[in-house]
Amino acid sequence: MNRLLTFGIALLCSVMAAQAASKYDNPDTLVVSRDGTGQFRTVSDAIEVCRAFMDYHKVIFVKKGVYKEKVIMPQWLQNIEICGEDRDQTIITYDDHANIPMEGNYWPKSLKDQLMAMGDRPVLGTFRSFTLRIDANDITLKNITIENSAAKLGQAVALHTQGDRLVFINCRFLGNQDTVYTGMPYTRLLFKDCYIEGTTDFIFGPSTAWFENCDIFCKINSYITAASTPQDAAYGYVFNNCRIATSAQADKMYLGRPWRDYGYTLFMNCELPATIRPEGWHHWQKNREQTARYMEYNNRGAGADTSKRVSWSRQLSKKEAQQITLEKVFERADSWMPKL
Repeated sequence: MNRLLTFGIALLCSVMAAQAASKYDNPDTLVVSRDGTGQFRTVSDAIEVCRAFMDYHKVIFVKKGVYKEKVIMPQWLQNIEICGEDRDQTIITYDDHANIPMEGNYWPKSLKDQLMAMGDRPVLGTFRSFTLRIDANDITLKNITIENSAAKLGQAVALHTQGDRLVFINCRFLGNQDTVYTGMPYTRLLFKDCYIEGTTDFIFGPSTAWFENCDIFCKINSYITAASTPQDAAYGYVFNNCRIATSAQADKMYLGRPWRDYGYTLFMNCELPATIRPEGWHHWQKNREQTARYMEYNNRGAGADTSKRVSWSRQLSKKEAQQITLEKVFERADSWMPKL
């Protein structure tokens, strides 16, 4: 009798374990569609079923449509590719901005009361305004648009990255101020064949990022980049074979200004329009002229004339430029190296 009971318990446990295993724990592609023809109607729901620390490649295929959701890819995920059906017609969008009043659940009541007593209104802030935040490593986005559609009422991030080894291929990033925030020092990001638009500091942060064959669109007179590269990071932002364009409202653009000391930005082999200011760069704060690492090489177009550039920026020699390669910029102890 005891043997039968033991066998029955073991059988029940095995059945329960089998039922508990996720049917999505495999390399199969997950399909997201707003019209209900996929397995999921939101991108967040598809991300939610992915197993932690997967050792296989999994694709989340997103059909054409507008997905209004605030998406987080948590740090325990990896090896996921989010692929849109059509870059311009597959859109993840949200409309938070930095000056939205914070909901009560974001702040402890005692802190909120303290802030209010000091005359400060708790607001969302730049770093919570994202549409998509990627905390995970080894994530790829392809053929998709990430948009922050907030009105021009403050900083409004479309893409916020924290992870390492992130690749963005043929994607669009739409917004105004602070469109793309590369938020973690020393992490490596590759943007290839992408379109990025914005108003002020719309590519900013401390990461090491390579932009290859990208279109950068400036909507108003302001600053394209605001790097905050750490002093001991050899590289920050590298734009190679990119094209800068401006709207009719923008006729005096800076290539960048250093958000922190030692900001690193290089434009090489790029198309620079006449709307780039002759001085090219701004110091943000006067003392940062002493540490900013701002460089150019072999650019073309009316905005590529370097005769009136600020004295604290540099023009690389051919020999120096030849040393700036993807392999060199992304070199670490691991073997990760994306293909251009």
